[in-house]
Formats: sequence, structure tokens, C-alpha cells
Amino acid sequence: QVQLVESGGGSVQAGGSLRLSCAASTNTYCVGWFRQAPGKEREGVAVLFVGGNGMYHASVNGRFTISQQYNKNTYLQMNSLKPEDTAIYYCAATGLISGQYCTLDGHFPYWGQGTQVTVAS
Repeated sequence: QVQLVESGGGSVQAGGSLRLSCAASTNTYCVGWFRQAPGKEREGVAVLFVGGNGMYHASVNGRFTISQQYNKNTYLQMNSLKPEDTAIYYCAATGLISGQYCTLDGHFPYWGQGTQVTVAS
């Protein structure tokens, strides 16, 4: 069982930046950030397989960066934020899996409680 705790959400003006953090209770191999806006389905924002490169949703590519430290702490640096980035952001992770399954549409059995990000226009 992997426990995940997010932090770093908040309110910011459009064009601003925020950095989300996710602390895991044990090593993780595939981590991801997902978001859900009111009235919309949850969508994958960014995923990262250990030792690999991040994969991003087209709407955030070039603005967001996912990174990981010590296979436990995961970060999402969000720059040039837009009002449409407003959502609850969730950290998710897997146990030991093959990298081919670490995708935005992959299966993530472990989830954090979420942190609110609000971008004002």
C-alpha cells in the first residue's frame, strides 16, 4: 500500500506559477498528476516513469514539468498558468510495473487526497 500526500496548491493570477508536491510513503515507479475541474471528467496531466522522461497532456506541454526525487517525492512545476488550469489536482502512483504501462491513460491504484489550484483571470 502506497500513501500519497499532496501539497502546494493555492490561488494565483493568470500567468503565475505554482509547484505541487507529492510525498509517497514508499518507492514508486510510475507517478502521475491528474486533475478534475467542476463538471468535467478527471484527466491526466503528466506522468513519469522512474529514470524516464515526462509525458504531458497537450494542454500543458511546455508549461508544466513533472519531476521526482529519490523515487518518493514527486513535483509538478506549473508555469504560465491559465484560468482553465483551475481544478483539484491529484497525485497518483503505481507499484512495480513496466514502463510501457506508465501512460496518461494507465492504471494507477494509489491516489492522494487532492489539492485545489485556482487561477484567476
